[in-house]
Amino acid sequence: MRNPQPIPQALSEFGRDMLDCLAYHPHRIAPKYFYDAAGSQLFDRICELPEYYLTRTELALYAAHGAEMAALIGPAAEVIEFGAGSLKKVRLLLQALQAPRRFVAVDISGAHLQSAAAELRRDYPELAVDILVADFSDIAALPLGAGDGRRIGFFPGSTIGNFSPPQARRFLSAAARLLAGGGLLIGVDLIKAPHLLNQAYNDAAGVTAAFNRNLLARANRELGCDFDLAGFRHHAFYNPGRQRIEMHLMCAAPQQVSLYGQGFRLHEGDSIHTEDSYKYSIEGFQALAADCGFAPEAVWCDPQQLFSVHWLAAP
Repeated sequence: MRNPQPIPQALSEFGRDMLDCLAYHPHRIAPKYFYDAAGSQLFDRICELPEYYLTRTELALYAAHGAEMAALIGPAAEVIEFGAGSLKKVRLLLQALQAPRRFVAVDISGAHLQSAAAELRRDYPELAVDILVADFSDIAALPLGAGDGRRIGFFPGSTIGNFSPPQARRFLSAAARLLAGGGLLIGVDLIKAPHLLNQAYNDAAGVTAAFNRNLLARANRELGCDFDLAGFRHHAFYNPGRQRIEMHLMCAAPQQVSLYGQGFRLHEGDSIHTEDSYKYSIEGFQALAADCGFAPEAVWCDPQQLFSVHWLAAP
């Protein structure tokens, strides 16, 4: 570990976190920085890949069981989607709900969210659609104000898997307080054969690799870094001991990277750890949710046991 220079206070959060990433070993940075406009578009492409079972399996669950989910949610709900993205999944939920009062989309990628919300307003003119460009991982800090009806959280895509176990516990505990009197509908990817997981994060078309490298391209664009993107290799693998996919950018050749006047040496074989995606058993996730203040009431799963959607009531 090297001693970093003092960080100027005027830096963006991304700039500060990238400085920390480069200054400390092992190098790692939060996956939320994947999602600029280019990264969000690449992720939408990932969701359509044949190897990436998560999205199509989850969409099929909403299509098949939307009426059951809506019955548990109840009428006149205020729906808050965390990590809203393209809003494709919430459309299936909105179709099933009875007279929802309001929809709030929370996401870190503002331009992508604005476009998706505009389309949703056109398709649902009677629904109040609001957007909040923010880091949804800190629920307590979100300026949501008072609820308008029964407040329901929607957290699809198994994004909960991007949180470490302590982070997941903090998120769920905060969500249980925010959603008191309502509940949370959440997608959770399941533990399964490692070869299926490894294929999902190493697609043959290389879209996930481009998505991973775009984080460094974003640093070049926004922060003035000089990463040589061709000098990094996408590396994703399932870690069975920790029940998670790990995603890294491996340095294939030595290079010097500058950021805000500071120079950082990356050696061949150095890794920048960009994402974890934890996988759960149904029983394990329900136990975690119960410990965090929820009352697990229903779970829907595909016949192959690839993916699950949970309804967690918030007393």
